[in-house]
Amino acid sequence: QLYGYCYQDSNDIPDTLTTITELGSPLEMIQLLQTSWEDRFRICLSLVRLLHYLAHSPLGSVTLLDFRPRQFVIVDGELKVTDLDDASIEESTCTSNSDCFMEFPARNFTLPCSVEGRCQSMNEKRNLYNAYRFFFTYLLPHSAPSSLRPLLDKIVNATGNCNEHGNAQYCLLYPSPSVNSEFTQKCVKSANTKYRRVPEAFIPDENYRCWPSYHHKGCLLSVFDVNEAIEICDSYSQCKAFVLTNQTTWTGRQLVFFKMASTHIMPDPDKITYVKVTD
Repeated sequence: QLYGYCYQDSNDIPDTLTTITELGSPLEMIQLLQTSWEDRFRICLSLVRLLHYLAHSPLGSVTLLDFRPRQFVIVDGELKVTDLDDASIEESTCTSNSDCFMEFPARNFTLPCSVEGRCQSMNEKRNLYNAYRFFFTYLLPHSAPSSLRPLLDKIVNATGNCNEHGNAQYCLLYPSPSVNSEFTQKCVKSANTKYRRVPEAFIPDENYRCWPSYHHKGCLLSVFDVNEAIEICDSYSQCKAFVLTNQTTWTGRQLVFFKMASTHIMPDPDKITYVKVTD
């Protein structure tokens, strides 16, 4: 987001424009791979919206010639481009299809040359393939929900092929609500283990670490409902209780603390504790 700008013209530095923008966090791919799939999906979704805007900007189709992670920052969980020095609206000129050759380290593409002598959709395709090789191929499939993997494989393959049969960004932008819905309303098996419900209660300690977790010193995960929380707790041998919080993720899933004991329960009007019943 642009907060302000200043134009400077002096003998030392002519034609200089200084911009003041919102502050974002540097993009660290290793750290992103350690976050929850839900957060990584949000980053990919914000990147898709950016691709869509670049393809249909008021200036025309814009390409980012230096499309790498270091050109982006994260602001409140959303991916935003921060370096526009290498943005271009020029579509490559051509006399034949052979002039519309895009070369990348892993594969190459030849695009059609239009009757106007321009390579068709080259700016859009270049952005899409760079988004695939730097972002989607790492962030989307890794630890994704099993029910969503066929759809995610289709999305990743479409971007890797530059979606040669239509506008590239739509294969990602429009399936995203169904991905969001499937992930939010995850179906779970009914659990056999019994739990005792303790309203307005919280377990302050008894933490254990799990992955991925929203809390670096404990096991804090998102769930669709109590049944999914029970299924998760049953899957961890050290889990003896869990606490429903009043916090939710960006998709509306509820955040839950999973605990390794329930010996010390404290009153808390904003939380509900479930304790595993032992025979």
